[in-house]
Amino acid sequence: MNKTTKLLATSIALASLPATAANYAIEARGDAMGGVGVVSANFLTAPFYNPALVAIYRRNDDFGMITPSFGGNYNDPDDMKSNIDAVLDATTSTEVTNALNKLDGNQANVDLGGVVAFAIPNQFVAANAFAKAYTESFATPNVYNDATATDQQKLELTAVEAVSIGVTEIGLSLAKYQTFMGQHLSFGVTPKIQRIYTYNYVATINDYDLSDVRENGAGETAFNIDAGALWFFGPFRVGFSATNLISRDIVTKDTTRTLTSGGRSNDVGGQYSYKLEPVYTVGAGIVADYFTLSVDYDINEAKKFTSFDDNEQMIRVGTEVDILRQLKLRGGYYKNLAYSGSEGTITAGIGLSPLNLFQLDISANYTNENAMGASINFLASY
Repeated sequence: MNKTTKLLATSIALASLPATAANYAIEARGDAMGGVGVVSANFLTAPFYNPALVAIYRRNDDFGMITPSFGGNYNDPDDMKSNIDAVLDATTSTEVTNALNKLDGNQANVDLGGVVAFAIPNQFVAANAFAKAYTESFATPNVYNDATATDQQKLELTAVEAVSIGVTEIGLSLAKYQTFMGQHLSFGVTPKIQRIYTYNYVATINDYDLSDVRENGAGETAFNIDAGALWFFGPFRVGFSATNLISRDIVTKDTTRTLTSGGRSNDVGGQYSYKLEPVYTVGAGIVADYFTLSVDYDINEAKKFTSFDDNEQMIRVGTEVDILRQLKLRGGYYKNLAYSGSEGTITAGIGLSPLNLFQLDISANYTNENAMGASINFLASY
C-alpha cells in the first residue's frame, strides 16, 4: 500500500471508529436542503434540528421510524493526497524541497455519521427516541524542510498527525403543541446521554501504521440537553433551537514524540483540545403541503478543535417541492461565516415514496472537486 493510500485510510478509519461529536448529524432530507431543519424538519427528524417539531405531525401519523440514516463528507482543500504523492515520488533535492513546501500547512478532514429514530406523536406529549453517532477527523502533515538537511532526513523527520473526536448520543425528545392568545406554539426538550471519544495518532510519513490508531484512544460519558421552540401561522414558521446546552472541554491523549535523524530532531504530535459548546440557531420559512422554503442561521460561532481551522457559524437555505406525495425534489446552499474566504456548498437530493409504503431520501453536496459528500435515509410513518 503506498503512503498516500495509507494516509487517507488512516483518516477514514479514524472517522469510522465508534464515536461521534458536537452537533453534526447525518439526515438526508435536511442535508439535501442545505442542512436546514429548525422549522422545516418533520416529527421524525426533529431531534436533530429542533425538538419542538416532534409535536408537529399530520392527523394520520401514529408512529414513525428512521432505520437508519447514514452518510459522510470529506474536505481536502489543499489536495493533500496529491501533495504527499509528490513528496514520495520526488527524485531530486529540488523536487523534494518544493514538494514539502507545497505540503506544509495542508489539512484534510472526514466526517461520518448515522442516526436512528422512533417517534410516537400524540396530543399529550409527543415523543421521539433516537440514537445518533458522528465523527470529525483531521489529518495534517508536520513538515521538516530545513534547507541544510538531506532528503532522507527531511522524509524521516516529516510526520503525519491525525486526530478524531466523536459523540454517540442516546436521547428522548419530548414536545408539546399548544395555543396561546390565538398563537400556535410548540416547545420541546431533549435530555440525552453522550459518549465522547477521542483518538490521536502521529507517525513519520514513511512508517505510520493503521494498527496503532486505537492505541491512543480515550472516552467519557456525560449528560447533555437540547431545547427548542416554534411559532407558526398557516404555512409561515419561525423557530429557535439550542444544542448541547452543557459545555465541555475535551482533551485527547498526549502523543508528543521527538523524531531524530542524523543528529537532527523534530518534535511532533501533541495533545489536542476540543470545545463542545452550545449552538444557538434561528430559523424561518414557509412549510406548505407541497412546497417548503426555509433559512437557518447560527447566532453564535462554535469553536471546536483549537488546533485546526474548523470553527463554524453557518447560514443555510433550502427548498423542497412535493410531487403527489410520491417524489420530492430538494435543493439548498450553505456557507460557513466563521471564515471570510470560505466557499459555499451546493446541495441537492430526492425523496421517493412508492405508494407511501416507505420513504427513501438521497442527498449529495458539492463544494469543490476536493470537498463533497452524500447521505441516505430509510424511513416510514404509519
